[in-house]
Amino acid sequence: MGSEKESFQQKNYIQKSLFYRFSQFVGFLLGARFFVAALLTFALYVSTFFLFNQEESFRKFVFDFRVHGIIFCTVLSILAGGIINQFYDFEKDHIVKPFRTRIQSFIKQKYFLYAYLALTVISLGVAIFISYRVLIFFIVYQFFMWFYSHKLSRILILNNLTFVSLTLYPFFGMMVYYQTFSKKIFLMAIFLFLILLCIDIVKDTLTKSVDKTFGYTTIPNYFKSKNTRIILISLLTVTIAVSMKIIIKTGISGFMAYYFIGGLFIMITCIYLLLNSSRRTNFFTLNILRFWVFIGILAMLLNGIEGKL
Repeated sequence: MGSEKESFQQKNYIQKSLFYRFSQFVGFLLGARFFVAALLTFALYVSTFFLFNQEESFRKFVFDFRVHGIIFCTVLSILAGGIINQFYDFEKDHIVKPFRTRIQSFIKQKYFLYAYLALTVISLGVAIFISYRVLIFFIVYQFFMWFYSHKLSRILILNNLTFVSLTLYPFFGMMVYYQTFSKKIFLMAIFLFLILLCIDIVKDTLTKSVDKTFGYTTIPNYFKSKNTRIILISLLTVTIAVSMKIIIKTGISGFMAYYFIGGLFIMITCIYLLLNSSRRTNFFTLNILRFWVFIGILAMLLNGIEGKL
């Protein structure tokens, strides 16, 4: 009888231990924004090969270890940035993201900081072997990710502009690496910048009161709701104008042409939702725009495959 009880306790302990380790693993992934990093990695590979890389064959691209090294450093930097951001936003996330915070509580904050330092050092270490220019590129990138979390995320307008700029920074780096400068890419960059800016401002409308409590001066909690709505509608209107410019002036074709034509209806839908602004419609607007960014990555992939065939 005693041995059966001991066996049951041991089995129960193992199950709890496995659950605890699994919870730690999931908590680390969420804390490091792993899924965001995975999506950005996918987007980087798609845009690098099908947009910035105009001359290399697929074989040459696959064996271009400098490119893979740069993207690897980018992924590590994004993971490190996610960790340091959640470290500074920990109190705010307790209210805004209670489930994620609960999962992250399985890991002590000091281990997140150790992981942040390790990812930063490995990223810069790999960058040194690529070139000193790449090293400088990532030192600047990582500094501003830390500075954003430490200071800029609390400053009106700068918080939104810095967040969007840091999201696009790796893509700018790949464009410089391949020296691919054109009117089409410039307009597409503006289009993406505007959508990401709208996403960030709409996201701030959903955390308006919490941001104010913790000292984050955002557009929604600094201006009135009506003025925030005017700003968002103005940005979406400019995005529509940029989409039309891309369609008419750049000779874009294939899946990307359908994407930008469809984007006109998406932007109009978002404007309609904002005109009837409420927490629910803002939530729908946020997820529609996020979904449309993801569709853009897929459209670029399909357009690139179609062009290479």
